[in-house]
Amino acid sequence: MNFLKLAVSIFSQILVYLIFGRVLFSWFIRPGDRLYPIYGRLIQLTEPILAPFRRITDRFTRNSGIDVSPMLAIFAIWFLSSFLIRLLNFIF
Repeated sequence: MNFLKLAVSIFSQILVYLIFGRVLFSWFIRPGDRLYPIYGRLIQLTEPILAPFRRITDRFTRNSGIDVSPMLAIFAIWFLSSFLIRLLNFIF
């Protein structure tokens, strides 16, 4: 029981850190930089999570230049993590 709650918590924290890292790298890393391969890997890891939120937000923020999908994804991850941990507390 505690193992499952800990696993859910750690997994959600890792996802949040990966998304946050992608956001930070997008501000500073450009193609050809030494750290660009790491940024490319972050994109590969986080795009499946961010793509559904980006499809939703594109309707509202088409030409604004601001991508709010990482913020929505982080809120969703926190919500789902909290829900799963409470569900595990209820079941066990």
